[in-house]
Amino acid sequence: MEELLEIYKRIEDLRNKGVKMKDIADKTNMPASVLSSLYSSVLPTFARSVKKGMTEEEALDYALSQVNNVSKKRLLGNLTEMKEQLLELDPVTTGNQKEIPFVRMLTEEMNHSAQEVYNYSGIYISYSLSSSSDCLKMEPYLISASENNDYVQVTHMSAYNTTHRGIGLLNNHQNAYIIFNERESPQLALFTIYLQLPMYDYPSMLKGLYLSLDYNRNPIARRIVFVKYSDSTSMDDFIELKGGLLTEEELTPEQKVYFEYTCRGGDYIKTCTVPSPHLNGDDLEREKKMLKL
Repeated sequence: MEELLEIYKRIEDLRNKGVKMKDIADKTNMPASVLSSLYSSVLPTFARSVKKGMTEEEALDYALSQVNNVSKKRLLGNLTEMKEQLLELDPVTTGNQKEIPFVRMLTEEMNHSAQEVYNYSGIYISYSLSSSSDCLKMEPYLISASENNDYVQVTHMSAYNTTHRGIGLLNNHQNAYIIFNERESPQLALFTIYLQLPMYDYPSMLKGLYLSLDYNRNPIARRIVFVKYSDSTSMDDFIELKGGLLTEEELTPEQKVYFEYTCRGGDYIKTCTVPSPHLNGDDLEREKKMLKL
């Protein structure tokens, strides 16, 4: 089953080079939803379980039990063919698209950030308020330069143990931005983190705010804290970690500090959809009253 890990790394490489999940799915004759489950859940769970000492058979069975749309028989029967198809797939670059100044600026900032990320590289554990309960959400992040050292690569492990990959932008050692899509392609739901960078080298903690969508696709903003876990930038070390939700009773003294900082009433801003044919000032007042209920 070594091919499973090779397939995982190849998909990751293609995604990092901008290949869309739909294009990878078309090449491998696989539904996009199945490929997304394979990439974001099954394969990282398999790799993590093998690392922890499970046999490959046990690890695969456990990984497949976490999803309901991937067939073990079909997966194992197509491994060699799938690997060959992925190796045949190369990113297509087009030079005739009209240049967008803002995109060019982002590309330049991505390249510059990769040269500065050494000061912040490593594995972090983030703490923030859960969207589904009054719990402290704990999620690992891996921040490092990309393989070609041309952008900052950020990998996120959610509290439900699905992975997302995005980019990081660093600006004058004052602010950092992390951006990724937290939904399965072709859906787009940007998760954006704004971090303050302290005025000293190799910080052990970062803090800021994040913007995302709740389960009803309403924008929300919350505090977030990043605590340095390790200087390692190894994916093998990262996938050993798991996210989770911690109740107040389960918190360590250190985690209680993060809970008090991120999970109290003034530490988040919510919005909701107001059932109104027209949005006006009265509806804004109604929304704030609804959120207090």
